[in-house]
Amino acid sequence: MRSLRIAHVSATFPPYRGGTGNVCAQNAYQLAERGHCVTVFSAAMAGQPAYEQRDGITIRRLRPLVRLGNAPLLPGLVTALRGFDLIHLHYPFIGGEGAALAALLAHTPLLITYHQDVLLHGALGLVEQALRHSVGRAALRSAQRVLFTSADYGQHSHSSELLRGCAERVGELPNGVDTQRFSPQTSPSGLRARYGIDLSEQVILLVAGLDRAHYFKGVHVLLAALARLGPTLRGLIVGDGDLRAAYMREAQRLGLGQRVIFTGRVDDAALPGYYQAADLTVLPSTTMGEAFGLVLLESLACATPVIASDLPGVRTVVASGRDGLLVPPGDAAALGSAIGDLLADDGRRQLMGRHGRERVVHQYDWAVIGARLEAIYYDLLGEELASHKIAAL
Repeated sequence: MRSLRIAHVSATFPPYRGGTGNVCAQNAYQLAERGHCVTVFSAAMAGQPAYEQRDGITIRRLRPLVRLGNAPLLPGLVTALRGFDLIHLHYPFIGGEGAALAALLAHTPLLITYHQDVLLHGALGLVEQALRHSVGRAALRSAQRVLFTSADYGQHSHSSELLRGCAERVGELPNGVDTQRFSPQTSPSGLRARYGIDLSEQVILLVAGLDRAHYFKGVHVLLAALARLGPTLRGLIVGDGDLRAAYMREAQRLGLGQRVIFTGRVDDAALPGYYQAADLTVLPSTTMGEAFGLVLLESLACATPVIASDLPGVRTVVASGRDGLLVPPGDAAALGSAIGDLLADDGRRQLMGRHGRERVVHQYDWAVIGARLEAIYYDLLGEELASHKIAAL
């Protein structure tokens, strides 16, 4: 198989913390390791160079004409995306539809990974809906492939109506995890000691952005569930944002006091230790703003079982009853009951952790996902070459 020239386009990219940018980065690194020439195009970021080479890939950060949150308008995409065998757009990316236009003008195959719906309210919600049904619809329907992180989420997503009649171009590629970095550890006592958690206490972990953009993470649901459980249970909430203070006040109001620890932001290098120190990880998201749940993979890779909301996409990551449990979204009583059940049975919980680790290694390691993505590229380019030959006859 020949080496490909591949362009990845994403609104965000590390060191910015966000699921979409992280997935884009891991896709790019895996393809570079497989011998391909990969360039990532993203928006300019304070303190980061406009041009950079890192871990075998090239990163170009373009200056936006305007920027609204994580929606930068990058007119430079149209000219920058020339000379590639394939363009891979990570979507939604309001302002990134120029990648679709560039693909059309250059007759370059376009693949889109659709990560999640954008759920906004009020005037912004009306603007998003208008863009979704205009430039968003045009971008999705122009792609030769649209990949969802799960077929389940794709069937329930806002985009399903925009792709009506295009079933043959729709596929699935899940997110992944570094199973070497996220792995089991037998002695997590050091981290517990740092936070004053006794080894006899049980720890429930939640890892999430605590800002308005991630309002759907269900932090309030976890707090309400913990208030129903015994005093020897500790909550560990990793993350930061403009809602953190409000969540802390809610914890005080519920009488949780010292039982819940808000750690703030944690360095990526230290994050595996938090999963290793926990007895359970929860993802109590309340809406389809949560499409997959990378934290579930990270936890399971560390052999820590999970409890998650029964939402499209999220529920595909959990083998319910085998490596975790699913509960109705927003139901604090059900979440509390599930937490209590698993914490009461050490043997069951440890078995779930082992099963989770095994499944994640075989299905979700980034190397496995990289090989699947490469195969999709070759399949897509093979079809494109065949169609061009037919057209020339």
